[in-house]
Amino acid sequence: MNDWDLRKLRLLRTLDELGTVRATAEALRMTPSGVSQQLAMLSRELGVPMLEAHGRRVRLTSAAHVVLRHADALFAQVERAQAELEEHQRGEAGEVRVGAFATAIPGLVIPAVKRLRRSHPRLAVRVREAEAAEVYDLLAGGEIEIALSLAVDAPTSGDTRFTRSSLLADPLDVAVPVGHRLAGTPGLRLADLADEAWIYGDSGPWRDITLTACADAGFVPERAHVASNWAAILAMVGAGMGVALVPRLAAPESGPDVAIRVLHADRPRRHVVSAVRAGAEDRPHVAQVLRALDQAVATRG
Repeated sequence: MNDWDLRKLRLLRTLDELGTVRATAEALRMTPSGVSQQLAMLSRELGVPMLEAHGRRVRLTSAAHVVLRHADALFAQVERAQAELEEHQRGEAGEVRVGAFATAIPGLVIPAVKRLRRSHPRLAVRVREAEAAEVYDLLAGGEIEIALSLAVDAPTSGDTRFTRSSLLADPLDVAVPVGHRLAGTPGLRLADLADEAWIYGDSGPWRDITLTACADAGFVPERAHVASNWAAILAMVGAGMGVALVPRLAAPESGPDVAIRVLHADRPRRHVVSAVRAGAEDRPHVAQVLRALDQAVATRG
């Protein structure tokens, strides 16, 4: 019987996801030649080729796809075995690595870490800022145990590699200059700002969220300035350069020149999810961090 090397199988899974040896090497911090050597070794170990030439690139063979179908089940089983093993070590020191997008760190992760320091002082939480384009590669590659992202950026529920859970419906408020004519208007609606100059990104999920929210309110926002960093966006709002939709997780960054108004009538939201490798949700230390994140959400109200 051939040995199935989980590390090489994860490498094969990453190549299947990213499509090229170079992208796989960059994601896993390897050299392209190192990736090719590992996959060649996997082919020899399993007795069937994993790759075949396709023009100037390589692609997975039909045998490789058969292997991956079973590999995903193996990955989940290993996570469940690790969870059962940790049951015998409950209360011992442990470490959980969390990858999260920027605004989730102060709003969700840090409150969870503070809570865990009191309740589980021997559990270390290592935090890594990472956007969705990176965080799920880190999760699949075993470099983090928990990923936080916007739901629109997360793998679908049909992706058997991960178990994802809804974490937070983050309200979107509107940021206007403190002296703006609408800053004190009762019952402010998004449509009231249809003629304003808007500030939002040139691409990515936040641009899409802004455009969708404004479309639901019946208008297309006129973009006057392009930015994706919340400090930059709020600084421009404070300078009177425009208005912006701001997730409540980012609102504490606003200064005295910015008025944050709640859109009670429109109630726009963005949805935040957590994800772990399938089976890892039962690992005691991972479960403790997930519960602390849920408690951080509950504390926000």
